[in-house]
Amino acid sequence: MDVEMTFLNGNLEEEVYMKQPKGFSSSSGEHLVCKLKKSIYGLKQASYQWYLKFHDVISSFGFMENIMDQCIYQKVNGSKICFLILDVDGIVLATNDKGLLHEVK
Repeated sequence: MDVEMTFLNGNLEEEVYMKQPKGFSSSSGEHLVCKLKKSIYGLKQASYQWYLKFHDVISSFGFMENIMDQCIYQKVNGSKICFLILDVDGIVLATNDKGLLHEVK
């Protein structure tokens, strides 16, 4: 399962500034900067911020983070089990119950 606009979904915890994009200029010719409110592609913090947001959301649905690998989550409901593997901007789901798979999607 592919997650669209992955790195644009993270919230920044610190102040980050960047040069203004080409085409933006001040009337006085000064070189100005932009303060980012959200993550953008190419930002060093983007993948970590995405992970933090993903972790908060998936944990709220009852998934537990694997103690050996922070990109693997599991949810157990009786005899039903679902594994969720996070890989950059994609998610792999594996389960022993088709109904649980559709519920998670």
